[in-house]
Amino acid sequence: MTEKQLQKQKEREEKARLRLEKELARTESLMVYERRFAEKGRIAGIDEVGRGPLAGPVVACAVILPADHPILYLNDSKRLTAKKREELYDVINREAVSVGLGMESHAVIDEINILQATYSAMRKAIAALDPQPDFLLNDAVTIPLVSIPQCPIIHGDASSVSIAAASIVAKVTRDRLMEDYDHLYPEYGFARNKGYGTAEHIEAIKKSGPCPIHRRSFISKWI
Repeated sequence: MTEKQLQKQKEREEKARLRLEKELARTESLMVYERRFAEKGRIAGIDEVGRGPLAGPVVACAVILPADHPILYLNDSKRLTAKKREELYDVINREAVSVGLGMESHAVIDEINILQATYSAMRKAIAALDPQPDFLLNDAVTIPLVSIPQCPIIHGDASSVSIAAASIVAKVTRDRLMEDYDHLYPEYGFARNKGYGTAEHIEAIKKSGPCPIHRRSFISKWI
């Protein structure tokens, strides 16, 4: 290796070191709430995906991370690429103390409204955790009918590693479901829009009418 090549390699290594230090510092900054409530015991982060779409379920996730978790690059799922979410989904499921999922269908959403369906999905996600948590960090909401102490955090998925982890698992889980539905109902573009109200999706509803997974309470203006 020439002297010039050695110098370039050193520069690359230095840049990589600095990037890692920056990410470690960022991750530590997202553990403020986990540190604050550490004495409570096992902490679970809770988040949901799918409150806004016109079709498909709402999916909630609860994640208990190890006290000194080794997972870097956690963030609000909306700030990550699909590829990065998929990578972190595998890491979270491998490294977490426990991961719980809960969901409510389009039919339940129509029956009890999206807010109550979201709360129900969150309760199911919490119930699926083993071991059970001692304290909950929630993205923005206080979940009714839950006896475990909880703390709602505005923009929690960008402020807490536990909530960020939950947001990633919930997002990947729901996206995969909608991609499966795309094979059953290809005319609506679910693989692309994930059920959200894009112009293409709304036009498909107007043209073909609703499919079995559409939320009738969300699309009444177009049918």
